[in-house]
Amino acid sequence: MHSMTGWTLIVLWGMVSGFGRGSEAEITSSQIARGRVFHDVNGNRSYDMGEKLLPGIRVSNGRDIVHTNAGGIFEVAVSDDTIIFVIKPRGWQVPLSSSQLPQFYYNHKPSGSPVQEYAGVAPTGPLPEFVDFPLYPQKEPDHFEAILFGDTQPRNQKEIDYLAHDVVEELVGSDAAFGVTLGDIVFDKLSLFESYARTVALIGVPWYNVIGNHDINLDAESDKQSDESFERVFGPSYYSFDYGPTHFIVLDNIEWVVEKEQDGQLRKSYRGGLGSRQVEFVKRDLSLIPENQFVVLMMHVPLTEVHDRHGLYRLIEKRPFCLSISGHTHYQEHRFISDEDGWKGPVDHHHIVSVTACGSWWRGTPDERGIPHTMMRDGAPNGYAILSFDGNRYSWRFKAAGKPKDYQMHIVAPDEVISGQTGTSVYVNVFGGSKRSRVAMRISPHMEWTWMQQVSEADPLYLHEFNREKTLSDKTWIALPDPIVSSHLWKVPLPGDLQPGTHLIEVRSTDMFGHIDHGNRVIRVLKPEKK
Repeated sequence: MHSMTGWTLIVLWGMVSGFGRGSEAEITSSQIARGRVFHDVNGNRSYDMGEKLLPGIRVSNGRDIVHTNAGGIFEVAVSDDTIIFVIKPRGWQVPLSSSQLPQFYYNHKPSGSPVQEYAGVAPTGPLPEFVDFPLYPQKEPDHFEAILFGDTQPRNQKEIDYLAHDVVEELVGSDAAFGVTLGDIVFDKLSLFESYARTVALIGVPWYNVIGNHDINLDAESDKQSDESFERVFGPSYYSFDYGPTHFIVLDNIEWVVEKEQDGQLRKSYRGGLGSRQVEFVKRDLSLIPENQFVVLMMHVPLTEVHDRHGLYRLIEKRPFCLSISGHTHYQEHRFISDEDGWKGPVDHHHIVSVTACGSWWRGTPDERGIPHTMMRDGAPNGYAILSFDGNRYSWRFKAAGKPKDYQMHIVAPDEVISGQTGTSVYVNVFGGSKRSRVAMRISPHMEWTWMQQVSEADPLYLHEFNREKTLSDKTWIALPDPIVSSHLWKVPLPGDLQPGTHLIEVRSTDMFGHIDHGNRVIRVLKPEKK
């Protein structure tokens, strides 16, 4: 291995970057980290003579990206607060912790994290002679699936148990390639990180994590310090990796803002933000990704709610194959970002605000298991999503917790109506629907299919449950949040000429990916009372 020249070191000094959004002036010292990326044949996670060193593997310090040379060795600049990570290439896996967390990074914090309420990274000491990254070969086909959890967000161990029984247990043994939690892993209590991770690990697949606004150190006095506990358990707050033909970028779009008031007190808040340093990493990362390769951005706050999003738009809007996904809102929505939001791409960008595992923050009356039903404010149940890939094509499916895969809608209609009566409507909430869905209804078997109209209203079933629970006394649960307008609700008038008898309402929905779903509801039509 050749040492770096003094000239190279000077050039790299200006590019050194730790994680956070501070200026380069914050950097107090600079070193060159050297390391090896190798095929760990014996699985001991240490480089042994004779093990193959891998050339051309990307390694980053959070801003710069370098490649291992022909001998499998990399050199990259670091400060006294840097996370070095390998960008997992296709066909290789990184080591996993006992909690199925990918171990693709090295925390370099010689003095450790600042003292805060929740522990950060312990002092790592001097930079080791080599920062090594073991890899293991694995098959990664063009077609694969990933599991996506929106906010899991437990307040305590009891709510981690809710997650275990309501969501995790049905996924044990999944053949998904990996899973991702899209932020708000916990609800401000960062000491729950490890218990959460051990629980999700039972699914049995590698699990990546996105940082959310409830996953940061709220006592931090700078944005740079707000990720310390997350970094201790999960590693860098932004990074990227390949699986199959797809490139994934995990973003940290939680910007912790600390401002000093006139009275000297610190005012602390967060906003959706990326910062120039992270955008520079994404820019350099994407410069190494072919334009026709599928790219998926995963974040916590929806992209349209990030104040400096337009710089990111410029990096992705010319890519023909790009998708972004978030959580945060506790409702399900497909957003199609257009020129109205400053998007300049040739086609609208698809952004998915994903269903949350905790639904409405584990709220609502408990079911027979003692778990809150936690229906989301848009009328959809809590659950998760399955994202499927096949080359440059993708599809997305909503999965309700504890329900069959084909439970994709609920139909709201009265149990009975009077024949000849008008003014009654049928509502259908298609949980994963969007403005690109087509929904039709018929009264089986004699009537023709009728297109339903998408409406901007609160879900009637959620409204009913919300109002019912408000009347209950001796509550031992947390009340449901206020309803919102649902983005996936359809409506059609019930025909007034139905003949007396028992009838079947049939609903058929076709989504933007061509998935066809069905739902049924029985209704009785009564004879008018004789006068």
